[in-house]
Amino acid sequence: MAELTVDIISTEEERKEELNSDPEFFSCLLQPSPPDSDPNYIGIRRLLLYRKAQSGVLRRKDWKCNGKGYVAYRNFINRPRNWENLQTPSHSSTPGHSGRWIPPPSPISNFFEMDSWSASRDIRSSSQALSHSTSVSSNASDIYRPHKKGEPAYSFIGMHCIFDQCKAMVTVIKFGHMSSDLLAYGSSDGSLTVCSVSTPPTILKQLTGHTKDVTDFDFSANNQYIASSSVDKTVRVWDISKGLCMRVIYGVSSQLCIRFHPMNNNFLSVGNANKEIMVFNFSTGRTINKTSFDSEVTAMDHDHTGQLIFCGDAQGCIYTVTMNSHTGALSRSHRHRSNGKKSPVTTVQYRTFSLLARGPVLLTLCRDGSLSFFSVSLEVKGYLTLRCALKLAPRLHSIRASFCPLLSLEKGEYIVAGSEDANVYFYDLTRPRHTCVNKLQGHGYPVIGIAWNHGENLLASSDFGGTVIVWKRAKTN
Repeated sequence: MAELTVDIISTEEERKEELNSDPEFFSCLLQPSPPDSDPNYIGIRRLLLYRKAQSGVLRRKDWKCNGKGYVAYRNFINRPRNWENLQTPSHSSTPGHSGRWIPPPSPISNFFEMDSWSASRDIRSSSQALSHSTSVSSNASDIYRPHKKGEPAYSFIGMHCIFDQCKAMVTVIKFGHMSSDLLAYGSSDGSLTVCSVSTPPTILKQLTGHTKDVTDFDFSANNQYIASSSVDKTVRVWDISKGLCMRVIYGVSSQLCIRFHPMNNNFLSVGNANKEIMVFNFSTGRTINKTSFDSEVTAMDHDHTGQLIFCGDAQGCIYTVTMNSHTGALSRSHRHRSNGKKSPVTTVQYRTFSLLARGPVLLTLCRDGSLSFFSVSLEVKGYLTLRCALKLAPRLHSIRASFCPLLSLEKGEYIVAGSEDANVYFYDLTRPRHTCVNKLQGHGYPVIGIAWNHGENLLASSDFGGTVIVWKRAKTN
């Protein structure tokens, strides 16, 4: 016991000697002061300011060591003064909680995550609530409404792995066809990276050949090949196991989107900046057929039968094109004009069934933030009927969105999308207000690409800085 007391006293003496020998400490006390001011007051004030700045550095280091990023720390220091009193009880699987990277959701902090129809109106109502402290609790209950008696909406337990060897923007990211661990992503430096997210995560192949941005790529049905399109006006076919480019198809304009035919992998459909969709023979590289549109074809997807192609152009229009699975012949059947501004379509995604529409559906996202949800009539050659629309914040980059593969017990329709503020947002289209139900923080740059694996337990997101994060979803009953 005596030895312990001596150690404590010696430690205190060493700390005092270190503090007294600190040049910053003396520079605060010995600063010259104006003639009409109290020198003791000036010295003490500067000392306190110095210690405040020093404590802020230590707090940030402690926050960083605990695995939390700058965005979480910024939200923490900007919280309201009565933040602790506004906290609502929250379990680990409630909407708005995303593992250890996000603080527990409070009514006020959850409000600032919203990005929906009534954003400007809710901002005004929230500012009024903050100015009247007596009405905060009543407004808070209206701002944050968790699901009642239902499956939690896409909770995550943290990051599964991170790939950060790429130094350029990752423009597109996808998991392999019917695969839970095969992942690939293309970047603006023209490279394609194929990796495995199984334990331990590894990079399998680095495919180099494109000289400009990779705009899109697609896996073949057996995940043996990748077909990629690029701004360098070429389409390239890659053998993944060998890491070699098998074939190069040259075009006259930027190649913007590409898909394998789901039933006949010998057909490659490519949309380009020359206002065309061209069908190529995968084995020979020869052009089989093509059809023209009113503007650049920026995004596309097949239906599950391969008889329909849904594509979007640079003016915000959505087209339905019929395709013969045996000959590759194309013919336009329908066009859906956008009611908003003429903005390029960045995402077109088809899904075979939705509880909300009771049939096949189509998701589209434009660069101006217009997200549309259509029901698809297969009996009328893919005629589209708009079921609901969501207005997000405008995008500067070609940010993508995706259906969430799970259907909750409340029969919600969930969408996940990247954003310019470096977050990944989840939206429930069945909510007329406050559609944002969760978000993931961890990126340091705008989030560009989104992809789910086949097992539905991993979500991959890519950003402008070249980082790819694979998030692990929490298990639900």
